Amino acid sequence: MKHMKKLAAVLVSVLMSFAMMTTVFAEGTTYKLTLNGTTEGHTYEAYQIFTGDLSTEGEKKVLSNVEWGTGVTYTGTESAAAIAKALGDNTMSLAQLEEKLTLTKAVKTVTSSSGKTVIDGLAAGYYLVKDKDGTQSGTEDAYTKFIVQVVGDTEAKIKSDVPTVVKKVMDANDSEGTTSDWQDSADYDIGDDVPYQVTGSMPDNIADYTTYKYVFTDTMSKGLTFKEGSTKIMIGTKDVTDSFKENVNTGTDGTTVTWACDNLKGIDDVTLDANTKVVVTYTATLNKNAVIGAAGNPNTVNLTYSNNPNNGGEGETGKTPDDKNIVFTYKVVVNKVDQDKKSLKGAAFKLEKKQSDGTYKEIKSFTADDKTTTFEFTGLDDGDYKLTETTTPAGYNTITPIEFTISAKHATASDDPQLTELSGNVTSGEATFAGDTKTGSLTTDVVNKKGSTLPSTGGIGTTMFYVAGGLMVVVAGVLLAAKKKAEAK
Repeated sequence: MKHMKKLAAVLVSVLMSFAMMTTVFAEGTTYKLTLNGTTEGHTYEAYQIFTGDLSTEGEKKVLSNVEWGTGVTYTGTESAAAIAKALGDNTMSLAQLEEKLTLTKAVKTVTSSSGKTVIDGLAAGYYLVKDKDGTQSGTEDAYTKFIVQVVGDTEAKIKSDVPTVVKKVMDANDSEGTTSDWQDSADYDIGDDVPYQVTGSMPDNIADYTTYKYVFTDTMSKGLTFKEGSTKIMIGTKDVTDSFKENVNTGTDGTTVTWACDNLKGIDDVTLDANTKVVVTYTATLNKNAVIGAAGNPNTVNLTYSNNPNNGGEGETGKTPDDKNIVFTYKVVVNKVDQDKKSLKGAAFKLEKKQSDGTYKEIKSFTADDKTTTFEFTGLDDGDYKLTETTTPAGYNTITPIEFTISAKHATASDDPQLTELSGNVTSGEATFAGDTKTGSLTTDVVNKKGSTLPSTGGIGTTMFYVAGGLMVVVAGVLLAAKKKAEAK
């Protein structure tokens, strides 16, 4: 009897120890799955792929007796437990599972919120969470799909998995012979060629796509003329220009250029990963339709891309927001006035721009007439200039050439660049420029002063000449008489 009591005590101890190690969860217990990093505009579906008996061993939770979940059908011969193990061991991919798996009914469907989205009421199991078909076509986002284990309240992070596009322009100063880095704004003379750069990135999950569509759409305002033949497209050190189809469409409001590749993953000798960049460079000319001043000449670009890896990349696409930059240009307004600040006709001017080698390039010249008193030189960049009066109104003195520098400030890193300062600093000659950023104008009065006036006939000055002339005649007569007298002796 004593030995029986000891055995019973041992059995009780073992049973108590086992009870501490393993806890079986009651049926009907549900959990919530919190998706972090979500944005509005998504509809998420949760499909239960595997179900089973949930228990704990110490701190570890175990799903045993694994069976296929509700709302899915598997056409293969393998058991649910075998497939679950293969997924856990990474010997089977989600794509391979989906070849034989049909999703028939979602156990939960929720609308996303900004920041986080909660799917609650989930029984223990493994779930496939995905965007509902047709809900991300044409949006700025992409479809997502992943498997998550729910054996308690669980959190999972959602990645955006979309590419980005950035457009930049390079600035230049002809007088200094310098260029800037790639930035969001620049200023140029009308007639100048403007260099542009467009850079597109890859989604984090580019490896999940079988094919990947990639289309840049670049829209230029009517002040910019696209230079056909200037395009170059690079992926790393490889020139892939020929893998993109270029289409140019010019209308009354400007020009739209697209560079389209139906399958970026099909380009020979190119491997894409999350760090890959596609870089487009091209040139446009600032033309006579350019807008002067703060409104500037904008240029935007967006990127259309495959956004449904769940379908291998075929069909649906997303589109990025527009990225914008602006090219500014200015004008100089010269008012010809006399010394009393009254408008003065009959003048003409020439404006030249100093080049980096010290020479001057003529920008524009006017011909004199009897009507013009205001002279406008439009479409100017920053830099050093010289204004020369080529015809002077009759009776007035010609001005000393005016040398001045146009300086401007505009936001070089901005989603919407603004012109903030415009000034003209005179280094030689006489002028004062007033700057107006809205109109992009530098305005000055150029003053002509009257020449010196000689005394009229009969005035004192002429009389003095007459008197002096008479004295000279008298002196000459005296000298001549004295000479004759001396000779007679």
